Amino acid sequence: MFKHILVPVDGSETSMKAVARASALAKVFGSEVTLLYVIDPYPFTGVGADFAYGQAQYLTAANAEANAALDAARDAVKSSGVDQVDTIVGEGHTVHEGVLETVKNAGADLVVMGSHGRRGIEKLVLGSVTQRVLGVVKVPVLVVRD
Repeated sequence: MFKHILVPVDGSETSMKAVARASALAKVFGSEVTLLYVIDPYPFTGVGADFAYGQAQYLTAANAEANAALDAARDAVKSSGVDQVDTIVGEGHTVHEGVLETVKNAGADLVVMGSHGRRGIEKLVLGSVTQRVLGVVKVPVLVVRD
């Protein structure tokens, strides 16, 4: 049914629950799994003269964090018996933009992602990446709740 499953990860316990659910689905359907970690390549736009130095430090740290999260997720997928797994460090000013771009480029036909389940004022202030992804992608999205 699903040939290519995209799983955005951020290193959290919630995203690892989504990885586990996606792995189970991939095993049943024989799907390929792509794990995605999105970083904002220009978070300091317009900060000033120290921008270049801060930017380099940020990118080094962001890529290290991304690779650690992706390695853990890839290990979990492979340990579940799924061999076809790729990892991508994507770029986007917002995570949902990175997810949308990757869905298009990778040809994913399902997105499996975790949701922290924030409600009320916390959701209003912090926003919901999952809600934004639901609003922009044209493929099914399976939301795994915390």
